[in-house]
Amino acid sequence: MKTEQNIRLTSAELSQLWTSYQNDSASICMIMYFLRTVEDPEIRPILEHALQLSQSHIQKLTAIYTDENYPLPKGFSVDQDSNLNAPRLYSDNYMLQFMSQMGQISLNGYSVAKSLAVRSDIDEFYAQCAAEANQLDTMTKNLLLSKGLYVRSPYIPYPEKVDVVKKPSFLTGWFGERRPLLSLEMTNLYANFQRNALGIATLIGFSQVAKSKKISQFFVRGKDITAKHNEVFSSILREDDLTVPMSSDTYVTESKVAPFSDSLMLFSVTGLIALGIGYYGTSISTCLRRDLTAHYDRFIHEVLKYSEDGANILIDNGWMEEPPRASDRDELSNT
Repeated sequence: MKTEQNIRLTSAELSQLWTSYQNDSASICMIMYFLRTVEDPEIRPILEHALQLSQSHIQKLTAIYTDENYPLPKGFSVDQDSNLNAPRLYSDNYMLQFMSQMGQISLNGYSVAKSLAVRSDIDEFYAQCAAEANQLDTMTKNLLLSKGLYVRSPYIPYPEKVDVVKKPSFLTGWFGERRPLLSLEMTNLYANFQRNALGIATLIGFSQVAKSKKISQFFVRGKDITAKHNEVFSSILREDDLTVPMSSDTYVTESKVAPFSDSLMLFSVTGLIALGIGYYGTSISTCLRRDLTAHYDRFIHEVLKYSEDGANILIDNGWMEEPPRASDRDELSNT
């Protein structure tokens, strides 16, 4: 019987470890720059804590790859992908909102990685990562609340009794009288708007400082797509007299000096695109109003095309590191 040390990593485990290495190495580059430009003494400890977590993850991931005699991913480095002397590009408020979103995304991502892990050391690693992400999420949420910056989702009245759906018009969206939003539909609209608002601010800043004109135009295009989506989300919320979350485009300064390499910024944006597609997919799976499912379906197709264009730019510049993949048996046979 094989011992734990002799059990090879599965494809699922390799995929999560590779993704973690890419994301943590990118996070170190970004957070170290934020620490050089942050002014609020209450936000600094959160950034320092997040940096410490990413650095410890890289150490553990490196040890796992070394023990497996598996090539270490290239990822990103502060020396090559960060300009720590660049002037301030984003406000303190942006940095706090950024860490809040990263905490939520990490919490979801590590939960998936934990569920896919079979080997005990990988399972334990992602269980610890999930606990750390949970703590980071709580820290940022508490600070946002104390500063009056946390935007709660809308309140709805408590029902007096449990009811059931009686008419097929419950699904109506385009024609006829639309029913009010369900709480889950409302939650997804609100969360997608907030993530998009932060994405717009990120893309505005990246478009200002990108060295490549083509990449700058790609970021501007992404900002326009995301803003258009948020206009639709806003109109749906307002139709039910619900408040719309605050926009975050005021978080960006007028700096033209790049704090990050074009490859790091493009990697970050393509990663956010992939997450956005996933969140839209979750939203469409929980919608029961036809107009909402149609909007999400259209948005997903639009973002998929944008994502493909971003991947092509990465490939053209030699910046796309190939993830772990299956063997090409045809190629092996031919050679």
